[in-house]
Amino acid sequence: MPLDLEIVSPEKLLLSRPVDMVVIPAAEGEMGVLPQHSPMILLLRGGTIRLYEGNNVTDQFYVAGGFAEITPERCTVLANEAIPLAEVSRSEGERRLAAAEAEYNAADKMDVPALDAAMDKMQSARAMIEAAQAA
Repeated sequence: MPLDLEIVSPEKLLLSRPVDMVVIPAAEGEMGVLPQHSPMILLLRGGTIRLYEGNNVTDQFYVAGGFAEITPERCTVLANEAIPLAEVSRSEGERRLAAAEAEYNAADKMDVPALDAAMDKMQSARAMIEAAQAA
């Protein structure tokens, strides 16, 4: 019995299909989701989602963060941004990293939420650069 996977970005439904397994970049680390997984909601960090059929990766997507809702039958990824790995640009990742580093450097060091947001953007940009190298 496969797992129904949906990847949704603010612009559109990017993908909806059954998979044998999906590996998602959870905030705590990469997490494999199989059919009959325990229900949970996870925060995603920037990284790559890998879709499996059997032991083979069939598709990969870069996500810039978001959430995943998991039930025993379904995994729904609500991504801030989702891009097929083949379309990920290293130069765009480098541009985002430079902007996030500038935002971090300009932030008031006592403003912890602003520093955390800038660090999340830096991590996401680094993940985009890594995803572009893997494509």
